[in-house]
Amino acid sequence: MRILLLLHPGVEELEAVGPTDIMRRAGLEVTLASTSDNLLVKGRNQIILSADVLLEDIEAEEFDALVIPGGPGVTDLRKDGSIANLAKAYTSALKPIAAICAAPLLLKDAGLLGGESRPAAHFSCKEEIPNLDDHSCFVEEGRVYTSRSAGDAIAFGLGLAARFAGKEKAIEVAETISLSAKDVP
Repeated sequence: MRILLLLHPGVEELEAVGPTDIMRRAGLEVTLASTSDNLLVKGRNQIILSADVLLEDIEAEEFDALVIPGGPGVTDLRKDGSIANLAKAYTSALKPIAAICAAPLLLKDAGLLGGESRPAAHFSCKEEIPNLDDHSCFVEEGRVYTSRSAGDAIAFGLGLAARFAGKEKAIEVAETISLSAKDVP
């Protein structure tokens, strides 16, 4: 399975690196795509992350799943609207979408969090996502996966690995990092 994970200026580094590491350990192909015009992306804590490709240089819809980390950079992504449109395209193609921390706001903008939806997101999103599940580290609603924050980055990665590579593979990965089957959402 080919996963597209977005790196944007101001990204929460743990939310990008943690899930990427876990999914790659599970044997998934994860491509890091910069939403800016530079392969080097400065995160919220001034850590420079290196993307594999520029988002503008690839056919993003050719991937099997989309993962969007949060961080203060989500504010700028919301202004542009292109990431919300990308999320809509994935939904239309029945492909999974995952977002953590503030990134579920992009799913809200795309109209993907309506009705009975109870997504996880950072507590600061409560005003815009009033039906927020702020107690779960990993929420699965159909093909949409959400998580609360940087503190849940490993659980988020394990949850995605379980859905994309299988529960057994995710448990195997959990055990290699001194966790157990009960730690795999």
